[in-house]
Amino acid sequence: MRLDILVVAPHPDDAELGMGGAILKFKAEGKKVGVLDLTDGEPTPHGTPEIRARETAVATEILGLDWRKSLGLRNRFLEPTLEARHKLAEVFRTVRPRWIFAPYWIDAHPDHVAATQLVEAARFWSKLTKSELAGEPYHPERIYNYYCVHLKLVLQPAFVLDISEQWAQKLEAIRSYKSQFIEGRPTDPPTFIDQVRDEAAYWGKTIGVRYGEPFTSREPIGLTSMQTLT
Repeated sequence: MRLDILVVAPHPDDAELGMGGAILKFKAEGKKVGVLDLTDGEPTPHGTPEIRARETAVATEILGLDWRKSLGLRNRFLEPTLEARHKLAEVFRTVRPRWIFAPYWIDAHPDHVAATQLVEAARFWSKLTKSELAGEPYHPERIYNYYCVHLKLVLQPAFVLDISEQWAQKLEAIRSYKSQFIEGRPTDPPTFIDQVRDEAAYWGKTIGVRYGEPFTSREPIGLTSMQTLT
């Protein structure tokens, strides 16, 4: 399987929260999209590895992903170690994505910070020759960053993607993680789901549409045309 886009998520549900709409949009455009969950996300207050696996399978079907795997690293103990870098670089060589999406690099959750450090290091390692890595050297063209953060930040993204048509399906994928976002959560408004909707509406407002998802990149973003800018 060779992917156009690989979303690297610290935990199952991060890809759905941060860029579920973009994933659906990419799929509608005919791109091959995969998600690599670095951990299984457990333990959590209302989840188990078995419950989380079932929820992830439902979300994967809703998004129509071409590929999804777990790297099998440990939740809450995620670090950009050499061993983890080796494993991730081999995944990059295997699925050979053109673009990689990783979490925003500033966050209160140490797993999210470590995930992006790991992605950046593994992208570099993936291209190395004369190494012990399996597979042929490969260097993904770009790393973009999605926002799924635990800090109250006033963000200034590089661009916002219109996901108005994809919003209902994105919300369905998020709701599949009942152990994380529904069970044990306060029921008085605004609920967690209300907050996710309001955030998407805020980003949509910034570009004059109903719902949006923000993205950024450490590297300059090049354009060949301004025709599709809103």
